[in-house]
Amino acid sequence: MEKLTVEYTHNETVCRIILNDGKGNILDHIMMEQLQALLESFSSKPELKLITFEGEGKHYSFGASVEEHQKDMAATMLKHFHHLFFTLRDLSIPTMSKISGQCLGGGLELALMCNFIFADKSAKLGQPEIILGVFPPPASILLPLKIGYARAEEILITGKTITSQEGFENGLINKVFEDKEEMQNEVDNWINQHIVPKSASSLRFSVKATRIKFNHILSNFLPQLEHLYVKQLMETKDANEGINSFLEKRQPVWENC
Repeated sequence: MEKLTVEYTHNETVCRIILNDGKGNILDHIMMEQLQALLESFSSKPELKLITFEGEGKHYSFGASVEEHQKDMAATMLKHFHHLFFTLRDLSIPTMSKISGQCLGGGLELALMCNFIFADKSAKLGQPEIILGVFPPPASILLPLKIGYARAEEILITGKTITSQEGFENGLINKVFEDKEEMQNEVDNWINQHIVPKSASSLRFSVKATRIKFNHILSNFLPQLEHLYVKQLMETKDANEGINSFLEKRQPVWENC
């Protein structure tokens, strides 16, 4: 089953990736595998100037599959998910997310990896992992880099959701539009003005240059957080209780250990 819709626009210089897996656009292992293969194919497309991500329908993405967060699957899930981030890092092609509706968990982490984030007024952004008794490794690194520790820690530690306007005010979102249709039209104009006239090669060097510190931090600390998650967090009772209670549609019973 294809879980991505892919279009090449602007004379084949822009790849538009649409997450397409029902209303939640869940980043499960099938979607991750398809996305990984697609990203790897871009190494043979020197003309590509921009990759855009968005969700089919009303929502960007509810995030990674909660089922695949279970203890026996968590290590494999995180390995595949984090591989996407390292592939985007190595490609150095400019990236953009266009957000409508819910953009949560792994969905927001994918957006955080992008150079540009645009949203409409329906967008709701959050990292609710703590509600399930776990934490988001990529967001724990990327969100503070994007908006500073004070704002990032409130989102990461409480699991609160913010609006697109709040995201704009704290510097996470480049611009907010009235609705999805306006966002698509205005962003297309933005791409024509700011991306299309430029050299694809030089754009990649620009991304490498502007992200030299960003990539260094990501490369050094994401493996450490992956180890912390798999080898320590998932050995606790509460992390497993949080995931299981969500899947069983009941309130968690914390043992604080």
